[in-house]
Amino acid sequence: MKNNTRINLLIALTYSVTLIGGMFLGYKFLKDQGYEFKKSVHLADNNADKVDEIIHIINKNYVDDINADTLNHLPIDSLLHKLDPHSIYLPPAKANELTENLSGNFGGIGIEYYILKDTLLVTNVVKDGPAYLAGIKQGDKILKIDTVYVSGKSLPREQMMGKIKGRKGTPVKLTIMHPGNAQAVVFTVKRDRVKVSSIDASYMLNGDVGYIRISKFGAETDKDFIESVKTLKTAGMKKLVLDLRDNGGGYLTAATGLANQILQENKLIVYTQGKHEPRTDYIATGGGEFEDGKLAVLINENSASASEILAGAVQDLKRGIIIGRRSFGKGLVQEQFPFGDGSALNLTIARYYTPSGRSIQKSYKEGYRAYQNEIESRFSDGELTSGKVVKKDSVKGRFLHGGIQPDIYVKLDTSGYNKFYSTLSSKRILLDFVYDVLASRYTGSFLEQNLTTFNVSDADFKDFLKYVQTQSIAIDAKQLATAKPVILNDMKVLLCKYHLGDAGYYKALNLSDAVVKQAINSLQ
Repeated sequence: MKNNTRINLLIALTYSVTLIGGMFLGYKFLKDQGYEFKKSVHLADNNADKVDEIIHIINKNYVDDINADTLNHLPIDSLLHKLDPHSIYLPPAKANELTENLSGNFGGIGIEYYILKDTLLVTNVVKDGPAYLAGIKQGDKILKIDTVYVSGKSLPREQMMGKIKGRKGTPVKLTIMHPGNAQAVVFTVKRDRVKVSSIDASYMLNGDVGYIRISKFGAETDKDFIESVKTLKTAGMKKLVLDLRDNGGGYLTAATGLANQILQENKLIVYTQGKHEPRTDYIATGGGEFEDGKLAVLINENSASASEILAGAVQDLKRGIIIGRRSFGKGLVQEQFPFGDGSALNLTIARYYTPSGRSIQKSYKEGYRAYQNEIESRFSDGELTSGKVVKKDSVKGRFLHGGIQPDIYVKLDTSGYNKFYSTLSSKRILLDFVYDVLASRYTGSFLEQNLTTFNVSDADFKDFLKYVQTQSIAIDAKQLATAKPVILNDMKVLLCKYHLGDAGYYKALNLSDAVVKQAINSLQ
């Protein structure tokens, strides 16, 4: 989905350039936008028959009324553009990729890697995963994957990515250079499923407020959530901040499963309905791990689908307070219809609705997001420096339909995000410096013990400026002064990510996060 407002650039930067190489992150994740997959049916093979078949499928299954006469004689893509943004045609290669992802016919070895200059640098190794057990460590450099060199000057990025992933049980041969070693070492690692928690971070913000960050709703999210809540309760948690910002969705069943842990018995969580799909209600079963404690749910413009289902239920049922910025507005359910040549049609068949009957889906019209942002900004002028928030009730009925409007709106702080900072981000200079230079100067134990007081030193910052100059980037003194606080904070949180993983990353990031601070205040 598009970033139509300036969301946390650091999170976007980290996840866009930290490549997940061989880490199995939930093979069913592509169902995240509400896809439903039925048993494969052999449909039309040639293009003309395929168009007729698509029109027939639309007439029988589409979520809304549609005039089929307006679709005749149109190419497939143009035909689907008449429907909605999420009904799409998948050519055989794309459809096959999606099927493989959903059927679980691939695995990994449990590493994260980053392309540093011309080399694949291992930035994280999942404990007890295949790579970990084979002896691959953080800081190793991958020179070859099987017989293919993946490190070398001017090698296209696409030739360096995605070659570690493969079918479970198949071997992959990696030529590795350990830090400080002159000779490369060859590892043969058997791919496998790698268990990775869907909880990015779980820790205590203070004496009685816990924090759980979920970036997607995977198959095990509700189970992982239960374990996190139990651990936090042991540490004294009585109130919870549930962070769903930038969570693009996931399994509907994962969202309803988590809702079961925070809602009381017999409460309606969400329902789906379409022209050809009867209403289906999803009801909380009760007996959850966190039914009674105070709750704050954080959302933003990239919180979508399953995230909006959960936030909408919490808001409608007055179970907690929603804080942040208006969510994306993705409330459609798709079903896949396969064709005989391997291609497929993903067609919208129903909509999600919150317990009060609100449709999550935003308007299809082009320009909706820009207009919505303009409206929201109009009601949040002056919030950046004053710290004020806009209550939902004060602008009731003033916003367009779709998405979840927070109860407390917190405007995005864009101070320091100027052209110079944008250049550093787009050229990945911050990440390069942290991984290339700064990571070796600190240890994970030091950062963990000094997280709340640690700051990047003046000497480190001077070395960073020298590093920037080696990349032929002009330094504008005025813009540097404005961006310096953001740069220093970014280096700190990226350093924590390298040494302490996602949990350390969010712990460091949340120290200066206005939305988290607002949540803590609201829960008091």
